[in-house]
Amino acid sequence: MANSRKPPGLRLLGGAGSLTTYQTLVLVLTFLAYTCFHMTRKIPSIVKSALDPQTKVGFSHWGRLHASRNALTTGWLPFNTADGSALLGEIDVAFLAAYSAGMFFAGHIGDRMDLRVFLTVGMAGTAVFTTLFGAGYWLNVHSFYYFLVIQMVSGLFQSVGWPSVVAVVGNWFGKSKRGLIMGIWNAHTSVGNIAGSLLAAFLLKFGWGWSFAVPSLIMALVGLMVYVFLPVSPEAMEIDSDGGELNCEKDAVKEPLLEPGQEVKHSAVGFLEAWRIPGVAPFALCLFFSKLVAYTFLYWLPFYISHTRIGGEYLSDATAGSLSTIFDVGGVLGGVLAGHISDRLNARAITAASFTYCAIPALFLYRTYGSMSMAWNVSLMFVTGMFVNGPYALITTAVSADLGTHSSLNGNSRALATVTAIIDGTGSVGAAIGPLVTGYVSSRSWSAVFTMLMAAALLAGLLLSKLVCAELQGKTHSSVSKDAGGEHGAYSDEV
Repeated sequence: MANSRKPPGLRLLGGAGSLTTYQTLVLVLTFLAYTCFHMTRKIPSIVKSALDPQTKVGFSHWGRLHASRNALTTGWLPFNTADGSALLGEIDVAFLAAYSAGMFFAGHIGDRMDLRVFLTVGMAGTAVFTTLFGAGYWLNVHSFYYFLVIQMVSGLFQSVGWPSVVAVVGNWFGKSKRGLIMGIWNAHTSVGNIAGSLLAAFLLKFGWGWSFAVPSLIMALVGLMVYVFLPVSPEAMEIDSDGGELNCEKDAVKEPLLEPGQEVKHSAVGFLEAWRIPGVAPFALCLFFSKLVAYTFLYWLPFYISHTRIGGEYLSDATAGSLSTIFDVGGVLGGVLAGHISDRLNARAITAASFTYCAIPALFLYRTYGSMSMAWNVSLMFVTGMFVNGPYALITTAVSADLGTHSSLNGNSRALATVTAIIDGTGSVGAAIGPLVTGYVSSRSWSAVFTMLMAAALLAGLLLSKLVCAELQGKTHSSVSKDAGGEHGAYSDEV
């Protein structure tokens, strides 16, 4: 990794440690770092009902919804107006559009500089601009464009996080159990969402500005820990993948993710070259629709819960925010299951497609029966979270790392951040579109929103059809071509 050095904290401690020690440190610090990214990203969805409390939507299964407008005496201008939901949707899409655009540049830059410093800058910038959004509460700001610009800049800083943490983890772990390890590690997404939901919901009673300020402070402190202690790669710590000392005088170093004998090329992979890696395009497009579904829930689930009768009653904003964490709890299990199953089957595409298809009936059942009682809502929300977040977690972690060290790169590990950014950046375009459309459609019909989400899940699965067929074909012929098949899945050189 370019310009990577030992972190100052480890230099002061002497920098001595085993491979397992460094791997554990990497997992813990990157887990905490991205937990903070998602914690701050979740806040707007919790505060949304406090900013725009005007609409309470009656439940009528798949028929038309009946909305009653309360007097506009609460909330926060300009969001407590008749078009408040649309304005909030526009802020969501502005954030995600900036995040998506920044992702492509972030991956390109991340492959060319010290990821520890790069990640720290992203965390510090996110903490500052999340705080500035909350400062609108104390400064009595009611300008829509103030909140819009703040969220756009915050999105740019947020885009640094994912390519950086995936590249760092990919540098330290081989492929054999990558799906399971990254599936467990990827729980940071759901843990961040849960932490953000509970913390923001708790702080709402003190004023919605505190819901932004306190998580930002936590993120700044974790960012400091990352800068001081995060080891970017075995090379930076002068050890090899077996935990021994690295001979720094050698012209080439062994890359821990690749087969023995492959050498690291010291030039980063270009953007277009990364797109041409087999499997990148279909998985990126699949993630477009997977993140459309996942981020619609991320930004609108608390709002949906608080504006829908559950067991004949409306829930408070704080209760709805806390209840929405069940979706993320299911997402933790879904990510671990998807990673473990894909490792056991050695079939990333089959696993991802299966989960997306299962998400379709789960979405239908949650919309149709989720309002019957609290027990039904919790149960169906958990199952929906499991199937929605499973493929999302798998593609953004293990698949991205696999493709970033694809055999067509001839051992060049300098594509990790770029490939991760391409896949997640493309997915983030869908993540921007979903909440935006929901902001407009939900004021007329939540049933139409769920129909859109089911269609997106279907398209996500269909986009992997070619890779699924290739994996199935490979399984069929595995008995006679086990040695030739290697560990490359459907996105091998044959695709």
